[in-house]
Amino acid sequence: MKYISTRGEAPSLSFTDALIAGLAQDGGLYLPEAYPQLSRSEIAGFAGRPYAAVAEAVITPFVDGTLEALHAAIEAAYAGFAHPAVTPLTQLGDNLFLLELFHGPTLAFKDLAMQLLSRMMRQVLAQRGKRATIVAATSGDTGAAAIAAFRDIDAVDLFILYPHGRVSDVQRRQMTTVAADNVHVVALDGTFDDAQALVKGLFANKRLRDEFSLAGVNSINWARVVAQVVYYFTSAVALGAPYRPVSFAVPTGNFGDILAGWIAKKMGLPTERLVIATNANDILARALATGRYEIGQVEATQSPSMDIQVSSNFERLLFEAYGRDAAAIRRLMSALQQAGGFGIDAEPLAAIRSEFDAVRIGEAETTEEIARVWREAQKLIDPHTAVGIGAARTALAVRPHIPMIVLGTAHPAKFPAAIERATGITPPLPPHLADLFTREERFDILANDERGLAAYMRQRLRASKRAAS
Repeated sequence: MKYISTRGEAPSLSFTDALIAGLAQDGGLYLPEAYPQLSRSEIAGFAGRPYAAVAEAVITPFVDGTLEALHAAIEAAYAGFAHPAVTPLTQLGDNLFLLELFHGPTLAFKDLAMQLLSRMMRQVLAQRGKRATIVAATSGDTGAAAIAAFRDIDAVDLFILYPHGRVSDVQRRQMTTVAADNVHVVALDGTFDDAQALVKGLFANKRLRDEFSLAGVNSINWARVVAQVVYYFTSAVALGAPYRPVSFAVPTGNFGDILAGWIAKKMGLPTERLVIATNANDILARALATGRYEIGQVEATQSPSMDIQVSSNFERLLFEAYGRDAAAIRRLMSALQQAGGFGIDAEPLAAIRSEFDAVRIGEAETTEEIARVWREAQKLIDPHTAVGIGAARTALAVRPHIPMIVLGTAHPAKFPAAIERATGITPPLPPHLADLFTREERFDILANDERGLAAYMRQRLRASKRAAS
C-alpha cells in the first residue's frame, strides 16, 4: 500500500517512509491510496479478544508488510497500561457510555498512539542506521506522551513546543520535569496554533528538514491516526457491533481523533453519527453550520488541549469530501494561509454533514457537566471529556435509541482546579506521578520565530553530538 499527499505534489511513499516523514514535502498530509475493508465476521470476531490482538488485526493491512516485528511492537506498547482492558468502557446513563483512554503512562489518549509510534520509529531508524530529530507542537497532552515514549532513545532528539502559560500545571510538569538528555522542552510565547505553524514551517523548509533529519509525531503523522482507529472497533464491538450501529462523541481540537473514527467507518464499522465536540474555540462547529472555515481568536479555556483554531487533520477529511481533488485542497489551504479562511463547496459540505454533527459546549456547561457526572454516576471526568459528554447529550436527544460512546481523553487528575471547582474534590495523581510537584523543571522560553527556533535546535543538537562522542 502506498500513501499519497492531500496536496498531490509530493511522491507517494510506503508506510515506513510516511512514518518517518510525518508531513509531506508539499505541505500536505499522507493518506492511504485505499482503505482496507474488514468483514462483518472479522469485526464480530474482535469480541472478547485482547486489545493488542485487535490492534494487530486493524493496523496490519495499513503497514502492508513494510514493518518487521509489528506484533512485538504492539504487545510492548500496551503491556504497561494500568487497566487490563487498556481502554475500558463504562456506562454513564441510558445509551451513554464513556470510553476511558487515559490509562497510559501520561494519563491521556495520546499514549495509545505514541507508545506504538515510538517503537515503530525506533525499529525503522535502527534498520536504516539513521538518526531523527522529532519536533512536535502540543496543546498539552501530545508533548508529555511523546516524551514518555521517546525519552533516552539514542537515535532521537526530541523538541517539544507548548504555548507558554496555556496548559495546566500537571500537563506542563509532565513535560518539564523529565531529566533526559535527548528531550528539549520549549515554552513558546504564543498559542498552540503558533507552535503548530512553526513545526509546519520547519518541515516546509527543505534545507532545515534535511539538516535536522526532521520527523514528526503530531497527528499529522499517519501512524498516529491509524493507531487511534483501534479503540473505535473495540468499544463498538463491546456494545454489539457489527450487528447494531453506534455513535461516537469526540472532544476535538486538531481533528485527528475523530478522523480515526471516520476511518473505522470507512473500514466497515457500522457508525451512525460522529459528533464533533468543541469548546469555545469552535471553528469546526462554525464550519459545519455555515460552510465557512474561518480562523478566529484562540480563547483560553479549562479544556486547553482543545484551544485550537487550525485543525490540521480536517484537511484529510476535506480531501476525501472533495473526491480526492488535490488541486482543490491546495486552493483551500492557500486561501486559509492568505486570508484566514475559505468556503466549503456545497457538495463536499453536504457529504461532511451526512456523517458528522458538531456541538459547541461553553465554559459554564463544561463545569456543570463535570458536576452532573459526579452527582449522577459518581465518576470524575476531566474538562475535555465533559465537553464530549455535553455534546453527546445533545446528539442523544435526536437519536436516543443509538448507543453513544464518548471518548474520555484525559485523566481528571491532570486538571485538578477544574474538577475541584465543579465538585469540591481534588483528584489525586496516581502513584507514579505522586511527586510530580517536587520535581525540578527544565524548559526554555522562546519567541514565536522560526529562525530563532532553528538556531536553538542547532545549538542543542550540537551539544547532544558532543555528549555522545
